[in-house]
Amino acid sequence: MDKRQAIGSWLSGPRAAAEQMGIDFGYRGEQLGLPEHGPGSVAPLGRRFAAIFIDWGLSMLIAYGLFARGEMHRAGNWALLVFFLLSVLTVGTVGFTPGKRLLRIRVIGEAGDRLTFPKALLRSVLLVIVIPAVIWDRDTRGLHDRLAKAVQVRI
Repeated sequence: MDKRQAIGSWLSGPRAAAEQMGIDFGYRGEQLGLPEHGPGSVAPLGRRFAAIFIDWGLSMLIAYGLFARGEMHRAGNWALLVFFLLSVLTVGTVGFTPGKRLLRIRVIGEAGDRLTFPKALLRSVLLVIVIPAVIWDRDTRGLHDRLAKAVQVRI
């Protein structure tokens, strides 16, 4: 076997190379006991990114209308606070933000129960920091979800 084939190309990554060699990683959410497809399965990344952009846009709109006094550069600073409060209050109570609800995503605990308020608070703090959200595990859960013991699933 060629070394390039064993390591994988920079386009496919090491997971694709390992799968070519016959290693089965399973589907996303299998280790969490979630179904592969349909309601209750791990939400796809595209939907999750779209939901966060919807929530950020809503936060910007609220911040611009209520706090910025017509100055766009001030709206961005306030929008971060609005986004944080929106995330804590909605995920901590009903399990989804407006963007997640629009795209049929819910945030639940790893055991399948509702996410507690302290865990929703931790998740939101880490999400606002941004860096943990871009570090994923094999189930495509961000570090903010892993540390809060949460998973985003399809409704």
